Amino acid sequence: MRYFFIFIIPLFIISCKQEPEVYQKLQGNAFGTTFDIIYEDSENRDFSKSIDSLIYVVNKSISTYVYTSDISKINRGDSTIVIDEMFVEVFKKSNRIFNETEGLFDPTVGILVNAWGFGPEKAIENLDSIKINQLMKFVGFDKVKLQNRKIIKGDPKIYFDFNAIGKGYGVDVIGRFIESKNCANYRIELGGEIRTKGVDPNGKFWRIWLEEPNTDGTRTINKYVLLENESMASSGNYRKFKIDANGNKYVHTINTKTGMAIESTLLAATVISKVDCADVDGYATAFMAMGFEKTIEFLKLQPELKVYLIYVNKSGEIETYKTKGLLITDR
Repeated sequence: MRYFFIFIIPLFIISCKQEPEVYQKLQGNAFGTTFDIIYEDSENRDFSKSIDSLIYVVNKSISTYVYTSDISKINRGDSTIVIDEMFVEVFKKSNRIFNETEGLFDPTVGILVNAWGFGPEKAIENLDSIKINQLMKFVGFDKVKLQNRKIIKGDPKIYFDFNAIGKGYGVDVIGRFIESKNCANYRIELGGEIRTKGVDPNGKFWRIWLEEPNTDGTRTINKYVLLENESMASSGNYRKFKIDANGNKYVHTINTKTGMAIESTLLAATVISKVDCADVDGYATAFMAMGFEKTIEFLKLQPELKVYLIYVNKSGEIETYKTKGLLITDR
């Protein structure tokens, strides 16, 4: 579902007072990153094998990095694939956020993600405006539809990429599983995307530290938020970028309107809400393409979202902004 400027990265600190016989902790790898899960279970059950199986199923459905996945087959032009419920849910969520953001969140941007060198396929060398305009013909979620559990593409070259929502969705799948086992208290973190329910081992809402990298390369940890049955996702262009031989910088957030990989005025976005983690994951990505001003306007229509933004003002200075309902506490 990410510059030498400040970026928020959630860090997780588990109290030394944790009761191991009640709260279980699992760690591992998934979706090209790591996960860290803690949940309360009076039966001391180990869900690691079940979670591994869920991760496998999600990858088999929507991972472009798995050659035999449904999404990979569809991207190669196979129109016979009957998609599963996971693909259906991600498709419908993507379509809704696509419409809400007027197309700035668009999983059909995959062909450009590859072209810029941020996807699983080979990048296009000497990518220029002419080539980008040619590729833009294959971008647009309004050019695809779901019909009888099959994906109909307006052009065979349309390439889906659900990475901007996929990690968050993976978190949701795991969270739903844990809830199905009657575990009321948990915190799931997967590659920085988070979902929480209930309370931590100390009986308090889950404390998530906000890490702010400094311009000298060090990092400061002096602020945190409390998540109360909420999801949280962050996006930014501080890690995942490329610099070409001429010193030009290209970021992984592709503007779906222009096809360009140039950062906006917004450097990082953290979104918190009681909605699914997949949703906040998608919104965080969309905000990076919108830029600061458009994001502020968008938030007026989405009061359920609590957002922390780091942006560059008109004077070229770095500033922060948080919505009224978001409480950030200093250490």
